[in-house]
Parts: sequence; structure tokens; C-alpha cells
Amino acid sequence: MTRKYNYKLIIFISLIMIATIRPAYGGVINMDINGSSVETLEILFLLTVITLLPSILIMMTSFTRIIIVLSFVKNALGLQQTPPNQVLIGIAIFLTLFTMSPVLNEINTRAYEPYRNEEISQEEFFDRVSVPIKVWMLKQTGNDELRMFLDISNDETIRNTENIEDLPLTVVIPSFVTSELKRAFIIGFLLFIPFLIIDMIVSSVLMSMGMMMLPPVMISMPFKILLFVVVDGWSLLFKTLITSFNF
Repeated sequence: MTRKYNYKLIIFISLIMIATIRPAYGGVINMDINGSSVETLEILFLLTVITLLPSILIMMTSFTRIIIVLSFVKNALGLQQTPPNQVLIGIAIFLTLFTMSPVLNEINTRAYEPYRNEEISQEEFFDRVSVPIKVWMLKQTGNDELRMFLDISNDETIRNTENIEDLPLTVVIPSFVTSELKRAFIIGFLLFIPFLIIDMIVSSVLMSMGMMMLPPVMISMPFKILLFVVVDGWSLLFKTLITSFNF
């Protein structure tokens, strides 16, 4: 099962990378692996795409919302080094793979397998790859954010598009990222409230006891950790994050 998901994850990331950058490139990349001829420009283009892979992975998947919320939880608990950032990033990556698995399976069924069996052309392959990604991002994108970038755009063709699925990725991606940031900060704000209440209670108790020189954060941290453990915070957080996405 692990090998299967690793294999699909590599395909998914590669297809997102190619489908996103291809419209800006303006053509299909044809490379002869037998060594007959490969254009230098195409090699440079592929190297550029590889360097942009982390940004593409972050900007077009659920990774952004998940990692921001996890960072908010860490700050709300008052923890500096626990859990380490590497652990949070690892959790975010595998939760991203879990939430994006329906899109991954659709890409594999509609695009990759027909292309591997030589049933569709390269041009059609790229078109089929971009559609599921775009549809998923649009489901997570708010109307206000999408309308803002449509209004900013100077292209009248884009503004007058009746089917939102026909919108280019250059409009969908920034709209999606803006919506993800908005939702992540809203979730982070709600997460801060119970821990802030604990800080206020501890601070009031210390002041009433005349212990004003004792840092309230030092005393409230164990109580915040205890509260988080008692309510099974990690499971509740992961469940809430996954269900917050529109499938």
C-alpha cells in the first residue's frame, strides 16, 4: 500500500507541475529519449519547472491550509520546539496526500493510464490533467476571491467566461491561495480562543495571589497541554481539517 501511494504521489506532483507550467510555455514539450535531438531551451525549461516544484505543490494543494493551522496550534499551546517543524511538515504532506487522493485517482484514470496506453495524444493528456486539479481548486475557492481576480484581470475573454471551469490557472491559482489563507487564519483564530481563556484565568489567579513576577505562560502551558490531550486534540484537529475541504 505504501509503495502504491508513493508511486501515485510522484505521478501526481509531476502532472501538476507539467500541467501548470505548460500554458505559460505555450506548447508541448517533445523530447526524444533515444538521443536524436533535444532543444536546449526545452532542457532549461524542464530544469526551471523542477525548481518550481515545491511552490507548485504548496500553491495548488491543501498543504497551505494544513501547515498554517498546525503552526497556529503550536503557537497557541505556547510550545517553541515541540513538535519540531519537520514533524509538522511531514504531517501536512501526508494529510495533503490523503485529501488529494480523489483528484490523484481521477488524474490516473482519465489522463495517465490512457496516455500510457497510447490512447490519447500528448496535447489531450495535458488538458485532461489540468481539469481535475482546476475543478478541485475551484471548489475550495470563495466567490469573493475569484471575483476579485477576475475584476483585476485585463482580459475581457476571461471576464466573460460563462463556465468557471474554463478559467485559466493563472486566475484560479491566486484565487485559490487567497481563499486558503483566509480559511486557515479563521481556523487559527478559533483555535486560539480556548487557550487564550486559560492564559487569562491563570494570569488573574496569579495577580490575585500577588505573584505578579511569575510569568503566566509558564504556569498556563501545562494546563493548555492537558486540555489538548483530554479533548483528543490531534484527532479532532485532523478530522476538522479534512472535513473542511469540499470534495
